[in-house]
Amino acid sequence: MAQTDEFGEELADFVRRVAELKAARSVPADDLPTVLDAAIFELDHVAGQLWPWYESLSSTGPSGVASVDRQEQQLLKALFQRVPVPVALVDRETVVRRLNFAATSFTGVRAGYATGRPLTGFLAHADRAAFRSQTAAVARGEGDRSLTVHLQQQPAVPVRATLTALRPSGEPRTAVLVVLQPADSRVPSPERVPGPMPTLTETTRHAALMDLVDAMTTALLSGPVGDPSGVLERAAGVLHGRFADWVVADVAGAARLSRTTVLAPSDSVEGARGVAAQDPAACPLVVEAARGGSTALPVRPEDPDAFGRDTSGAPILVRANVTSLLCVPLTTSPGPVQGVLTLFRSGARRAFSMAEAQAMDMMSRHLSLAMSAPDRT
Repeated sequence: MAQTDEFGEELADFVRRVAELKAARSVPADDLPTVLDAAIFELDHVAGQLWPWYESLSSTGPSGVASVDRQEQQLLKALFQRVPVPVALVDRETVVRRLNFAATSFTGVRAGYATGRPLTGFLAHADRAAFRSQTAAVARGEGDRSLTVHLQQQPAVPVRATLTALRPSGEPRTAVLVVLQPADSRVPSPERVPGPMPTLTETTRHAALMDLVDAMTTALLSGPVGDPSGVLERAAGVLHGRFADWVVADVAGAARLSRTTVLAPSDSVEGARGVAAQDPAACPLVVEAARGGSTALPVRPEDPDAFGRDTSGAPILVRANVTSLLCVPLTTSPGPVQGVLTLFRSGARRAFSMAEAQAMDMMSRHLSLAMSAPDRT
């Protein structure tokens, strides 16, 4: 199993290097020999090492390690969820993979909202760097750790976080199990622990969010319902400018997604045309939101192709200078995804916050209800 995992990592590294070589085709002609030499070296690497390695693994067959019984896996999942101690399973980057019921009550964050987001986002800013560093150390196999942190919602209450390494069956990477307990051995409650007084900045931002929600509700109630394109167009008009620099709306049809609305800054007319002409199926973030029904909130997106490319072949996130984005599926639970709303902030504008993402999540449900409601006219 270890050899298989090592081969998979080596192959993944090779695929990344090939992608970089493909991107290097646009270098000046004088530099192409260097790129060609690198490509030949990679081909030699495949022929001399990766292929014999693959043949060796194929000939040895299964490792003989018995797989964990399905019923036992279900039992372990049930135990994880029902254990009366707040527990989270995260990766080396502190991204939450699972959150049990006790942890949702303890942190005040829904498991569906926390999954896929860094656990550090729910901690006080002063504790995030230390927690991230200790998590990475545990994942590297440097031993279990324990430290005191503070939740953002209750910064006055110290929380003891115990970290231990865990290797899930059949997975190549080590995960980290995080156990959260009050440092004074008592579970904090809102009645016992008074919350801190909000600052003027926090109050102003909260008021701005409430104004936005009010404007969105007014726009939805004052116009016709049942027309997905019309509903999204009104919603985009509310969000554009005051909440996001770019607003892109896609409606889920019977066969595929279709782009209905693109609102951009006044100095990005050409860029807006390129985004409007793009096929939503070529946008990985949009496709993932439509398929999985989960919100994406990347800050300074690392993958320039996460939103695809325009008709000229340029990555849209690079051309629009996107520094933060929200990709929100429009759905009611239970129910299918009716569309996807994507919001960009660019330049020096402040990145989307967790509070803004939660407000947008609430508005997305209202939008979905307006899109699916019967026409009253």
